[in-house]
Amino acid sequence: MILLFLAIFLFLVGLYGVATKRNLIKIVIGLTIMEYATFLILALIGYRQGAAPPIVVEKMGGATFVDALPQALVLTAIVISLATTALLLSIALRIYHKYGTFDVGKIRRLKG
Repeated sequence: MILLFLAIFLFLVGLYGVATKRNLIKIVIGLTIMEYATFLILALIGYRQGAAPPIVVEKMGGATFVDALPQALVLTAIVISLATTALLLSIALRIYHKYGTFDVGKIRRLKG
């Protein structure tokens, strides 16, 4: 249970970074922290204390298993997250090349 609260705290740290920072790179880092906190929460949902890995063999009997579905979803989401982070960083780099700054406030003033 404590791990779930720590994962929620990690999500809130990322949310704080997205909401308060003005640097595009710091905003992307905050989004990445939020994504990985979400992955951790999903992995913790499928975890069972003292359960066996989800590998079925003949002699398992009535053992409880760890839920493999959240783990599979997290693996898929990690790949999507990597592509999203690469896209966000490439957009931030293009903005830097055009405006010469990562500061969101300065970029807004340069409209036109």
